Amino acid sequence: QVQLVESGGGLVQPGGSLRLSCAASGRIFGIDVMGWYRQTPGKQRELVAAVTSGGSTNYADSVKGRFTISRDNAKNTVYLQMNTLKPEDTAVYYCHSRKFGLDYWGKGTLVTVSS
Repeated sequence: QVQLVESGGGLVQPGGSLRLSCAASGRIFGIDVMGWYRQTPGKQRELVAAVTSGGSTNYADSVKGRFTISRDNAKNTVYLQMNTLKPEDTAVYYCHSRKFGLDYWGKGTLVTVSS
């Protein structure tokens, strides 16, 4: 099993920044992809950004140029730097990892962008 614990969510004004962190623990050997998804009420969970163990990244079009994902393999932690936040970025952000074809999820952290 892999446990994922997110931190860093909160309330921020439009145009502001937040940094999310997700620490993986447990049976972490073999984790390939780590990333972030988000979900708002009534909508499907959507990919925000992901990074492979080799450093390849993938971003949703809506966050390209504003969000940056990074990964510290030594600390088993993935980060999401979110800049120029918009009200439409408001959502619960979930950390995700994939290991040998299995998906693991954190409990989520709420990001609210509002004045």
